Amino acid sequence: MSLIRTYHSRYFTSLAASRSSIATRGQRIWLEGTCHLHTTKAKKGNTIFSGIQPTGIPHLGNYLGALSNWVDMQKNADPADTILYCAVGYHAITLPQNPKTLREDRKNLLASLIAIGIDPQRSILFHQDQVLEHAELAWILNCICPTGKLQRMTTWKSKIAVARNANTEDEVNESHLNLGLFAYPVLQAADILLYKTNFVPVGEDQQQHLELTRELAEIFNRTTRSKTFPVPQHIIAPAKRILSLRDPTQKMSKSAPNVKSRILLTDDYSQITSKIRFAVTDSIPEIYYDPKSRPGVSNLLTILAACRGGSEDPQVLGNYYGAKNHSDLKQDVAGAIEERLGPAREEYFRIQKEDAWLQTIAEQGAQRARDIAQQTMKQVKAKLGLDSL
Repeated sequence: MSLIRTYHSRYFTSLAASRSSIATRGQRIWLEGTCHLHTTKAKKGNTIFSGIQPTGIPHLGNYLGALSNWVDMQKNADPADTILYCAVGYHAITLPQNPKTLREDRKNLLASLIAIGIDPQRSILFHQDQVLEHAELAWILNCICPTGKLQRMTTWKSKIAVARNANTEDEVNESHLNLGLFAYPVLQAADILLYKTNFVPVGEDQQQHLELTRELAEIFNRTTRSKTFPVPQHIIAPAKRILSLRDPTQKMSKSAPNVKSRILLTDDYSQITSKIRFAVTDSIPEIYYDPKSRPGVSNLLTILAACRGGSEDPQVLGNYYGAKNHSDLKQDVAGAIEERLGPAREEYFRIQKEDAWLQTIAEQGAQRARDIAQQTMKQVKAKLGLDSL
């Protein structure tokens, strides 16, 4: 019995579609809010993989939506499981980047991940761009991926819209699209399949990309009449999407031009307070949770609930603050964020100065990842007739 010995449902929820898929290889039992994944593997552990773009210091949305769950998975994984977390530099350059800034951001992201609790001894922590097999497998998968599948994926529009500070995605057209951004879901599939990943923690906006990964694994296996790649399953974290403080119709983003739209891991309490104070709400005096008609207020309630550990429902919090004013809510939100991020911020500033140590961590992580990647590519190339003569 390996990976994911027991994950409480407040951390992870899988979609019904994946339940039936997992059931073909093992058994999923749901008992009173606790999910037990019983797999058919007896000796070899499972593999968990996830990545994040190194395009700036992680923000509150990154932390509550993904990174805190990375720490939970690391804590709860079976000792036999392999956990890989990486900074996906090749994905970052699908949009223009300043080389000096990107270099610094890659280092700072590594420090951030360690500061929030990722243990580079337990998890393989590395820079994707330092393991060249990612690009090699991506090319091979490009050769079997129908372009029609990529054309149906429109997440590139939102990425360009944010980068260009467009008002809506309607202002974006294909003239703004480069090949790398168009094909980045295939690179994402290569990132996952390279390590023969069994489980991938993804947000709701990434489910479509994981489905492509699953399809490419099946196409390769079917074409080569092999079982080279396991078909990965997703783990959906229950955390709500954290929205921009300046435009609560959009997700909080590192690449948004307005720096006041996001809370960074490095923001001190005064910066947090200032950004929350000027967060967009509305003119209705009462406070209640209604994401559709009141996205700004609802976003603050979601943040407050998440920073308190997710034990409180935003709807219930809305009822509690119903008779209070917006300033009361904002003050409590700022305090909850500081309590949640403060210790990680202090650890980040301590670690961030240790350049040599961070370089060693990056090199060791890349080598551990490379050892796995090279074995996978040896098998892949042999199935295609590209092995040594």
